[in-house]
Amino acid sequence: MKLRKVTAASAAVLALAVGATACGSSDNNSSSSSSGGGKIKIGIKYDQPGLGLKEPNGSFSGFDVDVATYVAGKLGYKPSQIEFVETKSADRENALQRGDVKFIVASYSITDERKQKVDFAGPYFLAHQDLLVKQDSKITKGTDLNGKKLCSVTGSTSAQKIVKIAPKVNLKENSGYSECVSSLQSGAVDALTTDDSILAGYASQAQYKGQFKLLGLKLSNENYGIGVKKGDTATVNKINDALKSMVSDGTWKKDVDKNFGPAKYKYEPAPKIGVIVQ
Repeated sequence: MKLRKVTAASAAVLALAVGATACGSSDNNSSSSSSGGGKIKIGIKYDQPGLGLKEPNGSFSGFDVDVATYVAGKLGYKPSQIEFVETKSADRENALQRGDVKFIVASYSITDERKQKVDFAGPYFLAHQDLLVKQDSKITKGTDLNGKKLCSVTGSTSAQKIVKIAPKVNLKENSGYSECVSSLQSGAVDALTTDDSILAGYASQAQYKGQFKLLGLKLSNENYGIGVKKGDTATVNKINDALKSMVSDGTWKKDVDKNFGPAKYKYEPAPKIGVIVQ
């Protein structure tokens, strides 16, 4: 009889332990809702001024950061409950598949190839490939780069597109865009190419204010979406609802102007959810 009592007690303890484990086994990217004091992990870039930048004091700034914060708020999370995780371009799909983050807001262009691996909410922004030049530059179109020096990052598809337009361009590749901007400022190169939103972010930095201009060439369409783990339709729908609210209440425009305004960036109107511009 004594043995039966011990066994029953052990079973009760085991049941409680299993129950506690089950309650704590949710995805590590969002431990619980805000009402329970949990956190949410969101992927962003750390090195893109105007979009996603980790400041020297550890805070974060940029339009993608503002979008992520707004969306998280609509999902029930306060800013203090957000953990921003650096997600570099090459690791974005893996980060979602592993469950490292709940979603990613990181100048993440929606493409058919990527949609095979992840789902997208949005788009929330339409960018274009462009050229950044000095204010007094006489370059006005892609063909003007023949015989000129163009900077881009190693392996950039943007640079290859310019090479097709201006076969005699002298391509200078660096490991990052910040090096290209410094080269443009010093006169070591004549132009820099990538998405106009990224270029506008760099041009908006205090140390470069008024020195550069975007040409507005619209050499490609880049539909920025919010990446979500494949099959998580519920989260996609919630994020889309949040994005619609962000546009309708004026927050979207306010945040775009705040982050890109100093560059005099002629950005596109907020795109319609689910509409991809080819």
